[in-house]
Amino acid sequence: MASSSSTTTTSNKFQVPATRHKPPKQQQEELEENEEEESLEHFDDFTLASSWERFISEIEAVCRLWMSDGPINLLEKGAILLENSGSLYKVKSEMKHAMKSYYMEYYFETNPNVKDGDWNFDLHDLQLCFGVKEFLVIAPQSASGVLLDAPEASKLLSAVAIALSNCSSLWPAFVPVHDPSRKAYIGIQSMGTVFTRRFEADRIGSQVPVKLMHLEGLYELFVSKFAYSTLDLSIHNFKVRFTMKLTYRTLPCDDDYMKGFGGEKSGENLSGEKSNGLQWDVDCSWSEWYSAEDPVKAFELVAILSEKMVESSMEMAELENASPHEAEKWLISPRISPNLLEGSKGNWVGFASQLRFLVDALEMSFQAQFLEDFVSVENAGADNLKSLAVPPPTVRDRVLKELFIDGVEFSNFTDDGHKTARAIKGAPREFLFAQFCLHALWFGNCNIRAISVLWLEFVREVRWCWEETQLLPRMPTNGPIDLSTCLINQKLQMLAICIEKKSQQTEDYEDCIGSLDHIESMSEEESVVGDDSSIKPTPSDDIPGIVDRKPGIVDLFNDKSSDLTRRGSAGIVDSMMLLKSYQSMHVPFTQEPPLMTEDMHEERLQAVEALGDSFSFSGQLERDILTSDMSAFKAANPDAVFEDFIRWHSPGDWEEDEPVDHGSSSSSTALEKDRWPPRGRLSKRMSEQGNLWRKIWDRAPALPASEQKPLLDPNREGEKVLHYLETLQPHQLLEQMVCTAFRAAADTLILTSYGELKQMETEIQQLYVTMATTLRPLQVNRLSAESNTFEDLRRVSAAFERVEKLMTLGASLQRKFRRAPRLAREIFNGYYDFSISKMESLAEQIVEKGFDMKLELRNQERELLSNMFVPPTASQSWRKVLSMGNLLNGHEPIVREIVFSLRDKATGNHYAAHSGSFSHKKEIETYRMYICGTSNDLRVALSVASCD
Repeated sequence: MASSSSTTTTSNKFQVPATRHKPPKQQQEELEENEEEESLEHFDDFTLASSWERFISEIEAVCRLWMSDGPINLLEKGAILLENSGSLYKVKSEMKHAMKSYYMEYYFETNPNVKDGDWNFDLHDLQLCFGVKEFLVIAPQSASGVLLDAPEASKLLSAVAIALSNCSSLWPAFVPVHDPSRKAYIGIQSMGTVFTRRFEADRIGSQVPVKLMHLEGLYELFVSKFAYSTLDLSIHNFKVRFTMKLTYRTLPCDDDYMKGFGGEKSGENLSGEKSNGLQWDVDCSWSEWYSAEDPVKAFELVAILSEKMVESSMEMAELENASPHEAEKWLISPRISPNLLEGSKGNWVGFASQLRFLVDALEMSFQAQFLEDFVSVENAGADNLKSLAVPPPTVRDRVLKELFIDGVEFSNFTDDGHKTARAIKGAPREFLFAQFCLHALWFGNCNIRAISVLWLEFVREVRWCWEETQLLPRMPTNGPIDLSTCLINQKLQMLAICIEKKSQQTEDYEDCIGSLDHIESMSEEESVVGDDSSIKPTPSDDIPGIVDRKPGIVDLFNDKSSDLTRRGSAGIVDSMMLLKSYQSMHVPFTQEPPLMTEDMHEERLQAVEALGDSFSFSGQLERDILTSDMSAFKAANPDAVFEDFIRWHSPGDWEEDEPVDHGSSSSSTALEKDRWPPRGRLSKRMSEQGNLWRKIWDRAPALPASEQKPLLDPNREGEKVLHYLETLQPHQLLEQMVCTAFRAAADTLILTSYGELKQMETEIQQLYVTMATTLRPLQVNRLSAESNTFEDLRRVSAAFERVEKLMTLGASLQRKFRRAPRLAREIFNGYYDFSISKMESLAEQIVEKGFDMKLELRNQERELLSNMFVPPTASQSWRKVLSMGNLLNGHEPIVREIVFSLRDKATGNHYAAHSGSFSHKKEIETYRMYICGTSNDLRVALSVASCD
């Protein structure tokens, strides 16, 4: 058993395959097949064995993917448009090697076949430096984004070069090296032939050698890259292609700049015209209220010299002394303030900023019932009210002095508002209340406490004018009350008329003492001539149910009547005779209807509607008007009866009998004159028992209008106006202030001259429409503390700010380019289109580049721009010592960019290889050097094509 168990264990442990019983030849074949299968299972591909080779393979895979996709598919997959380029996009991929992370970016253009010059302003930095189009950049994912280790940079560039070679790609590849401030790169590109182009760029940030500050030294630097080192470069000639771009910048028009002209002494402004050192916007309409920041900070002039063939250092020295006026192209680039953009973080001070404060004050006005509650700190319970500052009394007194003492006469005003401004129910710009609102915008940051203090003092000044019979400044004293304006303006106009009437009554009373007997003895002709200006020859059309008759007026002296008791006649009515006497009907002088404000009209209509019959004369005013007209008619027609008055005053209530046909029309007219008495009857309502009109007629005395009591009582109406102003609730005041302030501020803006800018006119028109629509709830008293109108008003303030900024830009450009309006128009149009796209980008949360416009100048415009570069004076000590050439009116370029290039044919030189696949007659750029810098900064980028 033991032996059997041992045998079993052994057999289980060392089992022999069944093939042992097969023939030896078959067993040998199976063993060879098993060994071959094992060798295939454990095969190692040593071409991918190292991490370095796997890294190259990963780069190659990404490059092949980008090449197969092409620009169109890459755009669909989310390629990013570069901020400072119009047609350059990039895609990005991340990878790792040796525990380090890298990223590779592919830059490409949507239309790479377009040939750009050396000075295309949309070029990427590497495109400008090395003259390439599409390219790769590979860099480490680190804070600096550069490789400080030179061997690692070379190794990384080699990996990309191998991967691109495997892909048969001609893309140039770059690796950033050294310190980021140096903007240094190394790069390589396979040219698809035996040639390879290598790139290198570096920068000197300080202590630039004096020789390299001048064109002569830069030329020799380029020549040294391909000439023998033992040659004297100054005496040997090398044909080199040369082109240059010079950038100049005007001096800023700030206070320091103006002091450089000697304080009060006059100098030249940016347009070459004389300037006395005042603010740029001194002649703008808003300068009375604030001084705006000049949106045009400076101008940059780009002068481009055409490509030349240079053969020696002496030629370069001559080019350095050449004038920029010899340049082929001049381009202007405005430097616009970033505060001009919508949504900018800068503080823009203007009407719009103050209107926002006024809207905030309107929202807070619902917190109290009386304005006095906001004035007293003790009564102001809320902490936010106590924190609101109020200017000192000296500031308040100055504002009141400007409103009342320095106020101009109304006759000097002109209607300078926009044609659609009347749709906004506010006061016109030059009226007293509009001026109050404009002053309030700048009084204590326009908070509710400051407004309350200023308004209460304003009302006190108005009452003083009333009590002392002093005319209100900036208000008309005649004519009808403009009901299209706000109620406060109507009340002030009513008060101004009452003060004028009150003053006339006082003067008439003093002049008429002791003269009553003389006046009564005057003849009818003298009394007519001396009638008051408030008397009119036709009745009022304000009485409900009354239709005016406009008769033909005949000279009073042609009347055949000998009645000497007739008074106040303005003439006879042709073809109308009195019923009870064979006399012509006379038209009387009547009093002007009393002036009424909007709320008085509403009260009158409400009273009529309450009684349900306009004929009932519910108001005392209607009774007084009718009594005055009847008295004047009786005085002008002593023999008249009630029916005669109805025929003249209300022809619709007189029903004539049917006329009898007497033949021709001419004979009929003659018969009408001869037919007496006139045939007809009163209407049903006038003939009713107890008719109110007949009762008034019976009681009305025969008095001409000149002897009647005036319908308008100036004392009573003036006190009513003052009571309204003194008891006005805060939200009622602020509602009318907001409407008036928006309208007056807009009317002030549009007075500024901004040239022929169609976009500006469209923006202004749209602003008025928007304001009229948004302010409508304030005009009909539909506002409450919880209303959504406040947000609408803030949006209107933002729209106002946009128009205000555009107006400022248009005015600034118009003043700088008076003699070149095309430049002002083109720059404004460019910025306007940019602002529209910027608004769309902000709405879509897209980061967009800043405004950068290059406008080519015409030959006749060069002198204007040249005059902008005012020669610096000795007092401007901040000017650095000149160390470069190509001066423009004493100004050296802020940036000088140069491109040297050397082209050569591959035939018969050491660069070419004897290969049938390459055209030896093709000219290639063997050397190219881009140089950019000033006396304190120099950047050099070199590309060399060599035969590997």
